[in-house]
Amino acid sequence: MKWYYVEQGQQTGPVTDEQLAELVRSGKITSTTLVWREGLAEWQPYAQATGSSGSVPPLMSAGATAEAVCAECKNVFPTGEMIRHGNAYICANCKPIFMQKLAEGAPVMAVGELNYARVLTRFAALIVDGVLLYAINMGISLLAGLTAAQAVGVQPKGLGVLPIVLFIIQFGLGIGYEVFMIGKYGATLGKMACKIKVVTADGGSVSYGRALGRYFAKILSGLTCLIGYIIAIFDNPQKRALHDHICNTRVINVEK
Repeated sequence: MKWYYVEQGQQTGPVTDEQLAELVRSGKITSTTLVWREGLAEWQPYAQATGSSGSVPPLMSAGATAEAVCAECKNVFPTGEMIRHGNAYICANCKPIFMQKLAEGAPVMAVGELNYARVLTRFAALIVDGVLLYAINMGISLLAGLTAAQAVGVQPKGLGVLPIVLFIIQFGLGIGYEVFMIGKYGATLGKMACKIKVVTADGGSVSYGRALGRYFAKILSGLTCLIGYIIAIFDNPQKRALHDHICNTRVINVEK
């Protein structure tokens, strides 16, 4: 879980649950400190933060003028001194930069929003990973004594123990690669090359267990005549494939 909090009038974060707890223990975050995470309807004092839902609203404290976090500089300003574009608030100092980004067609993200990866980018990452694993599996097959034609699948591998052993090795390699890379780094080599990563619904890191479940869910996405992948085209704006729906994951662009 990723948390944001306000310190000296500025948004700070994100921090994990453990980091947030440490900040509370150290006294840096008190019961009245405003905090927010995805799933909260509004910025709330730490003591009152609960799991309600909604988009990121302006900061508001009792008896005070509404405030919001600038999507550019991340500082807090009264909303009367800011401009609004969708869910994003922009301060007067950042307005020229913001207008330039709009003119260039750059995406505008409100604080706490996730920048979801495009379907074509995800497909490119899938191709890179597929080619990489195919090359490794072919090398293993050649080392095991298969001919080049058998290794690339042009000729049948025949009967016996060797094809079964190779299948188990290659299947295990696919699982290990996906689970380790997603659980450790949030991205396979293909995703790293395309500058995207897999996260939880709130932008947090994916555990090894969830990465394992996602691997088998991806198999299901492929077995359904690729419909599990195709539905990502129509899932706006999050672009979730079937395995993302099953495991409650998202694929986002890595911030530069």
